Amino acid sequence: MARNRGTLASIAAEVGVSRTTVSNAYNHPDQLSPELRERILAAAAARGYTGPDPTARSLRTRQVGAIGVILTENLAYAFEDQASIDFLAGLSESSAGTRNALTLIPLGPNQGTEVSPLVANALVDGFVVYSVPEAEPHLDAVRARGVPTVVCDQPYPDAPVDPVDHASVTRGTGAGTRTAYVGVDDAKAITPAARALVAAGHIRIGIIGKRLFRDSRREGAVTREAVATAEMHVQRERILGALAVFDSAGITDVPIVTRHFNDHDTAVDAARELLTEHSDLTAVLCTTDSMALGVLDYCAGVGLSVPGDVSVTGFDGIEQALSHGLTTVVQPNQRKGETVGHVLTLLIEAAATEPSDAECEPLRIVLPTEFSPGQTVAPPRER
Repeated sequence: MARNRGTLASIAAEVGVSRTTVSNAYNHPDQLSPELRERILAAAAARGYTGPDPTARSLRTRQVGAIGVILTENLAYAFEDQASIDFLAGLSESSAGTRNALTLIPLGPNQGTEVSPLVANALVDGFVVYSVPEAEPHLDAVRARGVPTVVCDQPYPDAPVDPVDHASVTRGTGAGTRTAYVGVDDAKAITPAARALVAAGHIRIGIIGKRLFRDSRREGAVTREAVATAEMHVQRERILGALAVFDSAGITDVPIVTRHFNDHDTAVDAARELLTEHSDLTAVLCTTDSMALGVLDYCAGVGLSVPGDVSVTGFDGIEQALSHGLTTVVQPNQRKGETVGHVLTLLIEAAATEPSDAECEPLRIVLPTEFSPGQTVAPPRER
């Protein structure tokens, strides 16, 4: 006759150890010797026991072992845009060896003010909010949940941020911390790209960026006054950072074109609009590498050489851009994901031991960027 299906208690009795020891064989194997763990797992396998009940564990610990990742792009975009892919790869890597699974919650770029039930009903221990507009209702809903939350890229925190190295993050987050911000200093980071164009002698420069506002109708040519009020902090600061460099060089007439979606076709179309409406331009500064790659393809299609006729710069440092020799700013997208995941894990662990009404001092982390000179900037020549 078949033996009765085992339980945690029966396996513990059969091996002659405590129930905690059996549980540790599955949840904390580092606390057991390899020989003892093998004995426990062998006894469990013989009885058809697959490990502690995750539902019971969740009820006991009040944790479900999942992290919610809020995306304001379509889900397909998250797996096509290289910067997003690198970020998610880093986030996944940070979860390796933990009990936390990643739950993707794509809300799309055209959500109105109504909060999706996906946010309110998500069974998660914490949230990663990846690049959302200022006054985003879904972010407000996340904060209302009262669970640990890390905002990546935007919106910017209210208070100024100071650079923090990764080693200091591993030393803990401080009592009461429930929220954190991880990103780069976008205005400062883009300045080497803008300076490279000025140093090369360009005075007729245009800018191409991705969306600045929640409203998809607010794309195309935009004024610098409109940029200053943009709800998308990252794009706003990159453009304003570049304009500050150009202003200091006496270059004040800088046309700006944006597109709501950050894909190849819209990037090519943005290049068409900018370079058709302003045919005297000799340089284009782009706020993403994907936009810059669109400019390269547009120029190739209409017979403009880069950098002979048009110099081009990007931002992100994705592999495709670097392989094309694009002059760009390299931000640590994968490290950013790893940092976000690590910080959120610390926040979740702290929340399990601290009172829910503890003083919540946000943690703010700014990661460094690097400038890659590439081969797409050269002195201008008359066309």
